[in-house]
Amino acid sequence: MKKNILFVIDSLASGGAEKSLVSLLTIFDYSKYNVDLMMFSPEGLYLPLLPKELRVLNPPEFLLNQSKGIKHLIKKRKAKDLYFRMRLSLDIRNSYLKNKFHGAQISWKWASKGITNLDKIYDVAIAYSQGMPTYYVADKVKSHKKICWVNTDYKKAPYNPVFDEGYYNKFDNIVAVSDYGKQAFLEKMPSMKSKIEVIYDIISPTLIKKMSCEEGGFDDEYDGVRILTIGRLVDVKGYDMAIEAAYKLKKDGINFRWYAIGQGSLKDKLADMTKKLGIDDKFILLGTYTNPYTYLKQCDIYVQPSRFEGFGLAIAEARILEKPIVATNFTIVHNQLKDKQNGIITEMNSESLYKGIKNLIDNEELQKHIRLNLSKENIGTEDELFKVYSLIESI
Repeated sequence: MKKNILFVIDSLASGGAEKSLVSLLTIFDYSKYNVDLMMFSPEGLYLPLLPKELRVLNPPEFLLNQSKGIKHLIKKRKAKDLYFRMRLSLDIRNSYLKNKFHGAQISWKWASKGITNLDKIYDVAIAYSQGMPTYYVADKVKSHKKICWVNTDYKKAPYNPVFDEGYYNKFDNIVAVSDYGKQAFLEKMPSMKSKIEVIYDIISPTLIKKMSCEEGGFDDEYDGVRILTIGRLVDVKGYDMAIEAAYKLKKDGINFRWYAIGQGSLKDKLADMTKKLGIDDKFILLGTYTNPYTYLKQCDIYVQPSRFEGFGLAIAEARILEKPIVATNFTIVHNQLKDKQNGIITEMNSESLYKGIKNLIDNEELQKHIRLNLSKENIGTEDELFKVYSLIESI
């Protein structure tokens, strides 16, 4: 008999966890498992990539109502939902709470009061991200086994471990996506040592190379150096440092264009920053694409200017396509890159980032050396799927 499996995630908008889940679901064995997927926001960049064997559930009605705004709640006379929404807004605005709790923790404090339990009983329920998916599976889902993923640097992400510990206690297994991620989580949550293990994000070189050859990519007929960054437009991705580095490259007279693929809350702020520095023709926000690999294949240099990462999935994808990489020295970067061997690692500031990129542009022999080393690497992690199956089967 097939086991019934539930995956829960916030959305399938752009992001490493989202892309990793889609990759996992694409190669999942649907002859052995009935798989349901719940997204709290039933929209997202990667929705078209979901396999047809999957059943997508409707999100909790409370979350749908909350997403429609206060005017909708007043019009529909949703008094209870309106009360929760207003209390949540007050909590988020409270600077004390903002300094002590992650936004997802504040949100769950009120959302949990309005969300009902899921009726279906699953063999295994999997929260594929920390925060709301973890809280939801812990409190609102009935299953014989519960597993959760931690795909961030828990030491640097502003989660309150005292708040989280009770939720993680309800899980049978906790999965970190890197050895450092496991270590960082245990420093904040040492009581979970017996539950946690490492399963790397699913990366398929075959799929990435195939998608990179599809139609699409750059259409501006530019013949200079193309630099690319992929990631959400949020503070932890370090776009402010990237824009400042681009300004320095332009002052040096270097013939380049730097493209950013992603969406996020800082879009307008970053666009304003490029205009004020006079580089909106050099640093270009492209938006998001279901298939970014055509752009990745066509770029000359990939840059990851992050402040921290859970793993750095885009770096792995750039390695697969043998692109010279420049990345800041966020802790987990050393799991993938060795300086001047398969990439360049810089200090976490715009000056060092600029110097690293300039060095790579100016030094063709270094580029060739890095590409040669990348061509010898074995980066695929499809076999990690068997670790997932092992956790599922050990009920």
